[in-house]
Amino acid sequence: MLADTLRILLVEDDELFRLGIHTCLQQESDFNIVAEAEDGETALEIANQIPIDIVLLDIGLSGIGGIETCRQLKLQHKDLPILILTSRVQKLLVYRLIEVGANGYCLKGVTSDSLIMAIRSVLAGASWWDSIATEEIRLVLKNQTDATGISNTEISQNQQASNLTQREQEILELIAIDKTNKEISVMLNISTGTVSVHVHKILNKLNVSNRFQAKNTLLKKNFIAKELGLSAPLD
Repeated sequence: MLADTLRILLVEDDELFRLGIHTCLQQESDFNIVAEAEDGETALEIANQIPIDIVLLDIGLSGIGGIETCRQLKLQHKDLPILILTSRVQKLLVYRLIEVGANGYCLKGVTSDSLIMAIRSVLAGASWWDSIATEEIRLVLKNQTDATGISNTEISQNQQASNLTQREQEILELIAIDKTNKEISVMLNISTGTVSVHVHKILNKLNVSNRFQAKNTLLKKNFIAKELGLSAPLD
């Protein structure tokens, strides 16, 4: 196995679905499903026996179940990325996945491209939630506007914008002047795929759902910094 191969543990009790995942991921030369499990107990044993870079975890497992499996995997391997695969969309499920440390989830009906992007994003340190889950997370984090007229959510976004890496900050500033991913890739001499991953990480860090909102967050930063002294204004 090549040193840069990404080692994937697939935990899924539906044999046909596992085959579909294999077919989907085979198109990526650096993806390698090194192990499979049909239940959480087996997944925990495998994770303790061989090196794993990411876990694709079905939520509807028999035995201890997907949520408990995720919790125990995170307790034993806190930095191990876990991407949940599920056919269910429920508010309580979203909350529970956040509590047990999941890095995101994909609906089982997503396209191959979306699943591959989700895997790469989670591996790169971002989280990945579908639009319904993202809205639930936003509702959890939403706060009332305070006396200054600046919401706690906006303050949080400002602080998160300050925590972007240098590369993410560069890309956010290019987004703010309406550069496309292709244009950004040329300007920064990186691949469009890498740009896409960075953009997704930026949106997650800012807790926004699109480039327009990310742009607005950048534009608000100077004002919020000046009003509340949270960070130095951007040049």
